[in-house]
Amino acid sequence: MKPTDLRGILRYIPRFREKIFIISVDGAIVTDENFSNILLDIAVLRSLSIRVVLVHGASAQIRSMANDQGIEASNLDGTGITDEATLKLALTASNRLTHEILEGLSASDLRAVSTNAIIAHPLGILQGQDHLFTGKVERVDFEMLNGLLTQGIIPVVPPLGFDGDGKTYRVNSDSVAVAVASALKATKVIFITTEEGLTFKGQLIRQMPVADLESLLRDHKADFAVETLSKTQHAALACQSGVQRAHIINGRVDEGLLAEVFSNEGIGTLIYENEYQQIRRAMKKDVRNIFMLIQKSVANDELMKRTRVSIEKQLQDYYIFEIDKNPVACVALHLFHDQKKGELACLFVNPSHENQGIGRKLIQFVETKAKELGLSELITLSTQAFTYFQSKGGFVEGSAEDLPPSRRERYDQSGRKSKVLLKRLKPQSENGRAAAGALVPAARSSP
Repeated sequence: MKPTDLRGILRYIPRFREKIFIISVDGAIVTDENFSNILLDIAVLRSLSIRVVLVHGASAQIRSMANDQGIEASNLDGTGITDEATLKLALTASNRLTHEILEGLSASDLRAVSTNAIIAHPLGILQGQDHLFTGKVERVDFEMLNGLLTQGIIPVVPPLGFDGDGKTYRVNSDSVAVAVASALKATKVIFITTEEGLTFKGQLIRQMPVADLESLLRDHKADFAVETLSKTQHAALACQSGVQRAHIINGRVDEGLLAEVFSNEGIGTLIYENEYQQIRRAMKKDVRNIFMLIQKSVANDELMKRTRVSIEKQLQDYYIFEIDKNPVACVALHLFHDQKKGELACLFVNPSHENQGIGRKLIQFVETKAKELGLSELITLSTQAFTYFQSKGGFVEGSAEDLPPSRRERYDQSGRKSKVLLKRLKPQSENGRAAAGALVPAARSSP
């Protein structure tokens, strides 16, 4: 889906309207030439009645200012020791960035204010070292932020915290974003950085349940990219604190924010909690989705050509695999009751969700349905994926003679010379009863 495709965006609006998104932007992105486009994306979110809080970092600016002034900055990311010189740099850099953000939001006709909503206390002495002006979030002023959001104002939160005595502390912007998201019960926290997403052993993670991420952090922390380790840890913390989804995206990609929020594929990494997949019978509204899903596979001669009319005509045979109410795969079960046979057809998984076991789940689902209907044999035809059906689905090779007469006629007319694969079905009572259509934990979700 193109981010600008309004039909694609419209299906998300009922789910996101009046929800809160925390957008955490690294300092390096605020001064990047693409930041103006990010602000336009935020304007789109606001126009759809999505409430936004903008948190920003400043480490890139602190590093630059320290180099210019010949100062050895001791804490760039808000987690190490912050001496007095570094705190001064942090104050200057944060204030400049906040001003730039407010200017940019004003240019997009968005109302915004800088806030002192982060109440912090000193991080203190850790392993014998006083962290001086490094702070830790103690609490978030919920009333202030919620009041601003209710008035349609975007709160801009810098990487600074304040205590009851008026002292200022440097805090990690990732931790600020998570604390704000938790306090406001946000639906999403979106980390916008200079990286493509989270990487593990040099490989980009496209999506992962938080439980798996926690396990990797516990046992293989060193295998995560150092550049995004803070994002990795705080994405997990966000989901642990009740945020449904944490996203990490590259802020230098034009329209990247919209692509991440309003498409199944996204552009970066999604860490999720409380997600579900569902296999359900297709409805009339799904005809277009099925047609669009399979077009590339039809073009590659992997699937037989189907028109919208033909799909609608046999719609009762089709099933949709949904992730968070968004179709990412489909399959059909065509029935030949006289021969007690069924055809598993039109199996397709969106490329963005491949290698996640979805195809196998759909095969198992169709097999269970076929057994429930009293069928004794399942057939499928394939020109390119026959080894997949054999290894993953337990099918064996047959011949055209195994096809029901009406199906054999269409097979001969098509000229595709597909391989015919068969699977004998044991009676349902011999194998127990599977829960066709049950909810199962999700893989890469829609946003």
